[in-house]
Amino acid sequence: MAGHSKFKNIMHRKGAQDKKRAGLFSKLSREITVAAKMGMPDPDFNPRLRAAVNAAKAQSVPKDNIQRAIDKASKGDAENYEEVRYEGYGPGGVAIIVEALTDNRNRTATNVRTAFSKNGGNLGASGAVSHGFDRLGLIEYGAKAGDEEKVLEAAIEAGADDVESDDDGHAIWTSIDVLHPVSRELEKTLGEAEAVKLAWRPGLKVDVSEADAATLFKLIDVLEEDDDVQTVWGNYEVSDAVLETLG
Repeated sequence: MAGHSKFKNIMHRKGAQDKKRAGLFSKLSREITVAAKMGMPDPDFNPRLRAAVNAAKAQSVPKDNIQRAIDKASKGDAENYEEVRYEGYGPGGVAIIVEALTDNRNRTATNVRTAFSKNGGNLGASGAVSHGFDRLGLIEYGAKAGDEEKVLEAAIEAGADDVESDDDGHAIWTSIDVLHPVSRELEKTLGEAEAVKLAWRPGLKVDVSEADAATLFKLIDVLEEDDDVQTVWGNYEVSDAVLETLG
């Protein structure tokens, strides 16, 4: 078990879990539909769908919306979405990975490229930055799940590889192939997770200066506001002092 950190998840700046960002319900519903279309439409037998449904529930998506998203796939009414990944660099040399679900690759590529170019970044070729990240499973719990010691002990027992805890909650890391078995074991001790998903964890972190942080956050906000973009990952580390200065 690697040492844990006071930072919950360095891929997400504090406050990045913005429940009010435009199109959140739409993004979550899209992931549910795609997951249901790729596998069985039953969350109990489709780990990706189960994770998508749990993520939607954590953001208070109504049950009717969730069921409609599943039904779209079951009835063959769903659009044909492609999973696309974009890689590039943001302000201060920060490596960024953007994951999207799109029915129009040209539109999405144009929007992502524009977001980078207008906010101090550069979109690179496939593989430009992903070699500096590990593809892992990530299970997230809020602070109410328990203190750092309780979560760490539960994670070790469940077969997780690492835990990062702070005042906001806990990030539990696993290898991809045991993500869902570990998640099920953790439920017995900690209850249902806020999120269970595949994630990109950077090998090296980049300290971001105050001068670059504001532009970096603007880039991430613009990317996250795009309807086609599902997740944005980066290898940035922003100190509490810089965050306080930015307000």
